[in-house]
Amino acid sequence: MSEEKKSKKGQINIELDESVAEGIYSNLAIINHSVSEFVVDFVNIMPGKPKNKVKSRIILTPQHAKRLLKALGDNVQRFEKAHGEIKDYEKAPLPLNFGPTGQA
Repeated sequence: MSEEKKSKKGQINIELDESVAEGIYSNLAIINHSVSEFVVDFVNIMPGKPKNKVKSRIILTPQHAKRLLKALGDNVQRFEKAHGEIKDYEKAPLPLNFGPTGQA
């Protein structure tokens, strides 16, 4: 058996393209689900912009959604242990058409 085959056994090879590595900023996630899938839409809401677009959509099985929930929880706990509690500001959700309105 070659070294390449030995190193691949039991490992996942993941490639990260440069365009994906840059990431997409999101300050709103909209989550919907059906019996067979969870759909997470990531949106970037900007002040004064009346219409915003979904920047990325991730579709997960219910099992993977639960694994993501656990992984996020574990990472938040580690982050808070290292950097202190993340403050959750209890503000009313922003309306999707927030921003200045014109008046005559």
